[in-house]
Amino acid sequence: MFNGKMKALTFSYDDGVGQDKRLIEIFNKYGLKGTFNLNSKLLGRKDNKSMVCGKLIDRPTAMPEDVKYIYEGHEVAAHTLRHPLLPAIEDDGEVIRQVEEDRQRLSELAGYEVVGFAYPCGGQNHDDRVAKLIKENTGVKYCRTIISNYSFETQTDLYKFKPTVYHFLEFNKMVELGEKFLEMKAETPQIFYVWGHAYEFDRHDNWDRMEEICEKLSGKDIDGWLYNGVVVSLMLIIYGVLFIIIERFNAKKEDRWW
Repeated sequence: MFNGKMKALTFSYDDGVGQDKRLIEIFNKYGLKGTFNLNSKLLGRKDNKSMVCGKLIDRPTAMPEDVKYIYEGHEVAAHTLRHPLLPAIEDDGEVIRQVEEDRQRLSELAGYEVVGFAYPCGGQNHDDRVAKLIKENTGVKYCRTIISNYSFETQTDLYKFKPTVYHFLEFNKMVELGEKFLEMKAETPQIFYVWGHAYEFDRHDNWDRMEEICEKLSGKDIDGWLYNGVVVSLMLIIYGVLFIIIERFNAKKEDRWW
């Protein structure tokens, strides 16, 4: 299924922060792929900081002109223009604008059509109304939530897509699930979907542990060369709908998906 394999690994990281560069170096070292969800109106913030569990962390965002270079070989996806809590916005038009304008701006910066999206903010960051607005009024083809399902099973609701685990608050759970994923003998397509923010590795300085996990998960029976968009494309095929939404960035021209 996944390039002849039944198990796929994919990563999703939010906010377009400077720490993405270090994470991408790790992914590239072990032949892994990630999707990076950016707020186009918040790019270029050099003095951006966040308080993470009592520690102030620098989290500068990428310069707009560097997006194509930084994320080359990985997928860029939308995350709204300015990171608002979408269900709290009563104006449907503004919900659509936050998503679609961000998608279009990022498409220009990345040099290809952006089709993915991750809901911003914590808590109840999406609902039926918001998902329906995005599905019917934007060019987005899938939306990632922040609700961990601790599962590797494929999903059918692509506008409320649940990741397997959140690396920061559930790091030990991620390690446990990673071991389980490595050991399992899959007879049906299985997906290990990890999400988070790259700056969170600075909080506990556990970059080395993350690299160890990536090295282990780059095993021969796992396809780690899939970003979120390709995984979703393959799931659409599983459910009988042929809709390839993204080409493989690492392929040669003669090997393109479309």
